[in-house]
Amino acid sequence: MVNLIVDCTAVPVLVKHLQAPPLLGTDGEGGSRSYEHEVEKGSAFTLGLLAIKPEHQQLIVDAGALPLLVGLLKRHSDVPNSRVVSGVIRRAADAITNLAHENSSIKIRVRIEGGIPPLVELLEFADSKVQRAAAGALRTLAYKNDENKNQIVECNALPTLILMLRSDNTAIRYEVVGVIGILVHSSPNIKKKVLVAGALQPVIGLLRSCCSESQREAALLLGQFAATDSDCKVHVVQRGAVPPLIEMLQSPDAQLREMSAFALGRLAQDDPHNQAGIAHSGGITPLLKLLDSKNGSVQHNAAFALYGLADNEDNVADLISTGGVQKLQDGEFITQTTRDCVAKTLKRVAEKIHGRVLSHLSYFMRAGEKNVERRVALALAHLCPPDDQRNIFIDNNGTSFANLNEDFWPKASDLTAFSCADDETRLTS
Repeated sequence: MVNLIVDCTAVPVLVKHLQAPPLLGTDGEGGSRSYEHEVEKGSAFTLGLLAIKPEHQQLIVDAGALPLLVGLLKRHSDVPNSRVVSGVIRRAADAITNLAHENSSIKIRVRIEGGIPPLVELLEFADSKVQRAAAGALRTLAYKNDENKNQIVECNALPTLILMLRSDNTAIRYEVVGVIGILVHSSPNIKKKVLVAGALQPVIGLLRSCCSESQREAALLLGQFAATDSDCKVHVVQRGAVPPLIEMLQSPDAQLREMSAFALGRLAQDDPHNQAGIAHSGGITPLLKLLDSKNGSVQHNAAFALYGLADNEDNVADLISTGGVQKLQDGEFITQTTRDCVAKTLKRVAEKIHGRVLSHLSYFMRAGEKNVERRVALALAHLCPPDDQRNIFIDNNGTSFANLNEDFWPKASDLTAFSCADDETRLTS
């Protein structure tokens, strides 16, 4: 029906009805309008639905819709707190959202027509549906458009947006955290302003939202905060973000798993205390499980997070004892980028198997549970240098193997683990 409506030249007439008709009475001199705002609201609503199809967006704009829609955004001063006025404003904002969706030239036109300042003003409108619609429009206009981002910030939108993060309205919180996420993306200057304005704690609070979309957006935003600001990494962890992020790793929602792994990976990079804290809070095991995901993005973000955790000596023994080396060696990884990341992680683990880490692993082999002893022994056979292999498996008088039963070697292929050692070690083993 959409194409049929457009083909019947409905667009120019709908655009015409975005503005009120002249005020005429029975004598032609003046009078009242019976359905003030209703026709404009219906026209804006219909144009917004037609604009969902990308091929109709430019046609509607070329018919002159944008300046009239921007004019409707300013109707809030006509009859304050009027339900009808709220409706026409909301439909105008939604129409602008649909017209500008993934259309860079129309995003620019909206800014040129003066659409951004009234949308920012509407963030403080009394009607929550209008607030949501305004936030949604700003989110669309800011996406991949630096000039629009800058104007939104210049209109002093940040303080209001951050207050709205604490709203009781789930839909508003979702739209607002999305706006902030887009504003800070690839914009270090805006990112600093957002943090200074106090966004960090309410964003962390959204990790426990009942709305999975808000959780996802909050995790993405925290990952963006952590990616370029070392101080912010520390603050995110100190303010309680790690436990809910780890819980989200086990969500049935693949996008939640992806974004939480993304955030934890950024928090773990180049920060030994964060690395230890994430591991201590139970992050290693769920991240290892995500390596089995059939979703390439989930898999890669989990691998990247594990790469960060493996940088800390305090985590290496735990990573090995939970079967991490076997999981990294035997996993089926979807992309070459993930395979490269896994190879770097194994190399990082191997480089740390000495001194305190090696003592810790040797203790696991002597006093650990059977499955832990097996995982550690196989990891050491694969990763530690030949001289250490001799010390662990031969010169130690067999103590490392004293407690291992016949089930330790379930398949002969495991013996290939010793191929990196010298002939005498292989024969003795």
